[in-house]
Amino acid sequence: MIWTLPNILTLLRLFAAPLLVLAVLLLPRPYADIVAVLLFVGASATDWIDGYLARKWDQTSKLGTMLDPIADKAMVAVALLILVTYSSLNFLILLPAALILFREVFVSGLREYLGDTAGTLKVTQLAKWKTTVQMVAISALLAQGIFEHYVVMRSWGMDGQIIAQIMAGGVSDDTGLRGVFYAMRITGDCGLWLLWLAAVLTVVTGVDYFRKALPHLKED
Repeated sequence: MIWTLPNILTLLRLFAAPLLVLAVLLLPRPYADIVAVLLFVGASATDWIDGYLARKWDQTSKLGTMLDPIADKAMVAVALLILVTYSSLNFLILLPAALILFREVFVSGLREYLGDTAGTLKVTQLAKWKTTVQMVAISALLAQGIFEHYVVMRSWGMDGQIIAQIMAGGVSDDTGLRGVFYAMRITGDCGLWLLWLAAVLTVVTGVDYFRKALPHLKED
């Protein structure tokens, strides 16, 4: 039962986290950004697939149950660390990223302390929505780096006036600058809004988990 397809997918998702770091450190841009997006999106997809297959084929296991949340948290933590370090939007990403990471550590600590009564903190539907929003937000912000690279490359050697005229449509856009610029803006703006939404949901679900755990934290 250990080497089932759901467990293998979970392990691949776990190993994708350090691969994400290696891609950013070793590959030049935009290849680092492209590989990062593919790894993160692929890992996010396996998060749903392995759970679905485990339930459908009745292949749930203790190993999979243990590794699944670890793989999720490792991937999200590493991706947020990369964005805070390398993204041009890092100043706007820092606070929601900190809230998300704080909540993950806090809830994990609660579950560890509660031990056998950790079932009190079952994953809620709102927490599942938070995870989905979070994954989409991080994917968009990683993709923003790809378009940002091409904006720089296609505007290389242009002065501000020429760029402004191209964006306004007054000058022919031979390099396709306008398209990649708008793609950069859309992915960046959507990623930021969704990450802040995920941070709000993070706080709400974290408070909910703490409220459920509070009766078990009272002194005798």
